[in-house]
Amino acid sequence: MRSFIVCFFLILVGCSQPADDIIRISGPTMGTSYHILWVGQDQNAAAGIQSQIDQRLAEINRSMSTYDPDSELSKLNQGRLPVTDDGWTVLSADLFAVLTDAAEIHSKSRGLFDITVGPLVNLWGFGPTPAADEVPSEAAIAAALAQTGPEAIELNTATSSVRLQKPLYIDLSAIAKGWAVDELADLLRTQGISRFMVEVGGEVHTSGVKPDGSLWRIAVERPGNMADARGVELVIEPGEMAVATSGDYRNYFEENGVRYSHTINPFTGRPIVHRLASVTVVHESAGMADGWATALNVAGPDVGMQLAEQEQLAVFMIVRADDGFYELASSRFRQLFPHYQSAEH
Repeated sequence: MRSFIVCFFLILVGCSQPADDIIRISGPTMGTSYHILWVGQDQNAAAGIQSQIDQRLAEINRSMSTYDPDSELSKLNQGRLPVTDDGWTVLSADLFAVLTDAAEIHSKSRGLFDITVGPLVNLWGFGPTPAADEVPSEAAIAAALAQTGPEAIELNTATSSVRLQKPLYIDLSAIAKGWAVDELADLLRTQGISRFMVEVGGEVHTSGVKPDGSLWRIAVERPGNMADARGVELVIEPGEMAVATSGDYRNYFEENGVRYSHTINPFTGRPIVHRLASVTVVHESAGMADGWATALNVAGPDVGMQLAEQEQLAVFMIVRADDGFYELASSRFRQLFPHYQSAEH
């Protein structure tokens, strides 16, 4: 009886474990920033976990940054990595994994996801080198197109090697941030953290629930040319999923009344011209969501939704109309979010 009374007293005075709280860390990375929230009790652990996060992000940057001239990817693009007699180059596990994911999306998207369009992106003034906002000549576009082609990338899974059939400028910016989100989520899990939200440059992965038992909520932005014209289009609760959005309303230029998006069609060598304003993909993998969002943004609303249904992707689109916007959602999206109701505005 005595032991029961002692235990009951301990519970009453609050000697049980303290309530969970949300721990937050953030920092710069990959030309943008990261924000991570997790549910825990030890605020003192945040510094140690952030150190591991920063170290992992630095490793990813050293592997696949195009802004760092000495990154592994930059050296591959410049032909500065060791090459065997038959043309193969052994890559780090990180870089090989991202190239493999990119190749899968390229194949399934009918070639619309292209990590070799860098020469075209640079030509149109959207690359790391500042350029004038002007339409390039037909000859310049044709010359840049000749420098592209992901079909020239051969991958050997057995040896984690790549062989390039011609010189290429590979740019992984359309998939690397999402892939990094997945890596950070895995890192948190190794630390025993299962209730979290990880965000890098707008790509998000959520897991578990918040301290009050509710799911993490993610807002999809309403497109607008000006910041004050944007708002929240939709709020979703992904659960154990990742979310990535691609749009053409932030990075563009205009010439003679024509709008030129930063998203390049790899077949024409020109910016996309359809009415798809933004596309959001919900997927188990943030890297795949990131890459598919770009591919579907290139595809446009009609072909993009066909691909979404074909690949059973959870996709939400905001499409321009003459008098505003309208929404489209794939079957998988409606299945994951049965309370979704489309809206026109």
